[in-house]
Amino acid sequence: MKKVFVFLLAGLLASSAVIANGPDKVKAADKTLTVDTKTSKVTWGAKKVTGTHAGDVPLTSGSLIVDGDKLKGGTFVFDVKNLTVTDVKDAEMNGKLTGHLKSPDFFSVEAHPQAKFVITTVTSKGAGAYDVTGKLTIKGITNDVTFPATVKSDAKKVVADAKITVDRTKYDIKFRSTNFFENLGDKAIDNDFTLEVNLVANK
Repeated sequence: MKKVFVFLLAGLLASSAVIANGPDKVKAADKTLTVDTKTSKVTWGAKKVTGTHAGDVPLTSGSLIVDGDKLKGGTFVFDVKNLTVTDVKDAEMNGKLTGHLKSPDFFSVEAHPQAKFVITTVTSKGAGAYDVTGKLTIKGITNDVTFPATVKSDAKKVVADAKITVDRTKYDIKFRSTNFFENLGDKAIDNDFTLEVNLVANK
C-alpha cells in the first residue's frame, strides 16, 4: 500500500510540473546574440517644409534573442549624445544643426545621453518577416512602437533590418511642431522622424 502511495504521489508531481510549465515551455533555451556595434548601423531621417535632414546614431550595445533562425526578442541602446548629421557638408552649418539637435529643443543629450528600445512582442509573418512591438525610451519617456522587420540568418551571423517611424512629440520634442505652435509657415518640422536600423549579430 505504501509503494502504491509513493507511485501515485510521483505521478501527481510530474503532472503538476507539466501543467505549471505548459507544453510550449518545455524546450531548449533561446540564445542571446551580441550585436556587433561596429558593423551595425542606425540612420535617422527627418523632414521639414523646406527639405530633409539625415544622419547616424551610434549603437552603445545590443542583443538579439533567437530560437534557431527565428527572432524572439532583443534590447538596443543608442548613443544619442554622439549622433551626427551626414547631409550637410558645410562644417559650420553642420556643427550648428548637430548642436541644436543635441540641445533641449530636441534630444537634451546632456541629461539623456542614451535612448533604449526593448522588444516585447514578435509576430512571425513567414519567410523572415516579422511585426515587432517594443518599448522605445527617449529623454526618459517610454512609449510602445510597432514596425515591420526582416531577419536573415546564416551559419555565422544574424542580420535584422527595420524602419521605425517615431512621433517625436510623444517624447517631449515639440520644437516647431504644428501640434503646439501656430503660424509656423515654412518653419514647421514634421512630427515624425525615422530610424533605419541594420543590426548584425555574430553567432
